[in-house]
Amino acid sequence: MTESASNAARTSRLLDPEQIAIQAGRQMPFLRLPQRAKLFAERALRLRQLSAGHPMRDYLLFIAELAQAQHQVLQDYATVPLPDAAACDSAARGLLPPLPATLWTLDAAWTGELRRLLGVLAGRLPAGPALDVVQRVIATDDATLNRQADLLRNGMARGLDMAAAPLVAAGLQAYFSHLVLATATAHGEAVFGRTDPATGCPCCGSRPTASVTRIGADESGHRYLACSLCATQWHYVRIKCAHCESTRGISYQQLEGDAKDGARGAYLGAVKAECCDSCGHYLKLVAMERDPEVEPMADDLASVALDLLVSEAGHQRAGVNLMLVFGDAESP
Repeated sequence: MTESASNAARTSRLLDPEQIAIQAGRQMPFLRLPQRAKLFAERALRLRQLSAGHPMRDYLLFIAELAQAQHQVLQDYATVPLPDAAACDSAARGLLPPLPATLWTLDAAWTGELRRLLGVLAGRLPAGPALDVVQRVIATDDATLNRQADLLRNGMARGLDMAAAPLVAAGLQAYFSHLVLATATAHGEAVFGRTDPATGCPCCGSRPTASVTRIGADESGHRYLACSLCATQWHYVRIKCAHCESTRGISYQQLEGDAKDGARGAYLGAVKAECCDSCGHYLKLVAMERDPEVEPMADDLASVALDLLVSEAGHQRAGVNLMLVFGDAESP
């Protein structure tokens, strides 16, 4: 980091990753599927908590309202086609996710559910630019929505409508979360197993937003990656790069500050950036032992200042947060 950035961040190194790997071999759940009744409601609550006194307060509150609308739609999502048992078995044999986000054919119902979600959101927003964008997306034709969805799920920036991107992404998140939960109900959670590479979601293959060290009898101290699309969490050994899977040259950086000092303290002590010297990437790590209320997407979004500091040091972000995407200035 530059001298100015180093004054605002602290770097520490942890040793003996092999010992952590051995410890991680204890019996524990490999997979944590999203919970229909809690996923987006807890995300909305955390975003509201983090918004108090935050420089991004208005945006965090907007995304909280969006998450609340996602919660409402997910409770009674439309019936959509699922992979059959043979397809799930074939994916398992090939160490592939059974619902690959980049390849999965979007059912026509998803655009209707997106519009329903945005209708709920529109009813919660005051008149202004945000409501104008929401109403514009509601009025957008299916073909354009599908093109924007394809750009998002393939990580392509050119042609992305940046103002609409979080809204379309919210629809995709609700759709794929429902797909995962419905597939688990139809075929059992065992259809979602270990995949190669281990850095991709075992359900949909998407990249993580961040990782979380959990608390609890069976999971205490263990690290899980959190999917940016379907919100599934899967176990991943600590002190190991979530981009190149190296265990060498791993260091941690975090913002300095008083963990009890206002809203910023809600995430300063709980969020670090795990940096890899081997590939030059980093992924946020949120610690439940520091704050049991952490939520990977929300805390990642609220700690953008840490991204700026780590990027200034020359590291590239490995995580994906679909509520903060970047593209060119073109509209679709």
